[in-house]
Amino acid sequence: MISEQLISPIVPTLIPSDTGDKALSLMDESNLEQLPVVADEKYMGLVQENDLLDMADPDAKLDAAEFSYRPAVLASGHPYDALRLAHQQNLSIVPVVDSENTYVGAITRNDLLKYITEKSGLDNPGGIIVLEIDPRNYSLTEIARICESEEVLLISTQIFSNRATGKLEITLKTNRTNLGGIVAALERYNYKVLEVFGDSSQDEGMIDRYNLLMNYLNM
Repeated sequence: MISEQLISPIVPTLIPSDTGDKALSLMDESNLEQLPVVADEKYMGLVQENDLLDMADPDAKLDAAEFSYRPAVLASGHPYDALRLAHQQNLSIVPVVDSENTYVGAITRNDLLKYITEKSGLDNPGGIIVLEIDPRNYSLTEIARICESEEVLLISTQIFSNRATGKLEITLKTNRTNLGGIVAALERYNYKVLEVFGDSSQDEGMIDRYNLLMNYLNM
């Protein structure tokens, strides 16, 4: 999938001759905090609600302003580019352009949220395990092998580098809610399990029994 495929048909555009009042009205109607300005099919920049509210004369035309704020992604790029830009710059929409800066459309924050939810498997039933691992010891192949040995399928994985600890936090989305067995297996291989989200009543009981056994064996 490319960014162009996520373009929303409901994002209105502004032209330089539009006024600040008209831009604010369109933002209110579309429930968006930014809107793109387009002239002769070329992307000029993004106007923000806060800037419009600060205008001395709301009836002034937008072409009186300099559009130095031009966040955008290429239509042929990966949706992760749009997701990263939306996060970094707190955008309600991400403008999409081609290699000639022709405005192609815009992706809304909700479209990006839907995309990441569907592609990460978060909308599928199953539990989640979060591991803490030293970067040099990280092996997705080994983690997958341990999961397979417990007949647990990994639907998706996410990696977060915790700068405070210097460790990697690996989030595993699985196809099972009863995760006691896989948690015990991971701990046998010296993986530190930070969090478990699944069938808590069954998981906690199994984990407690496993911890009691480990304590007994270490006596």
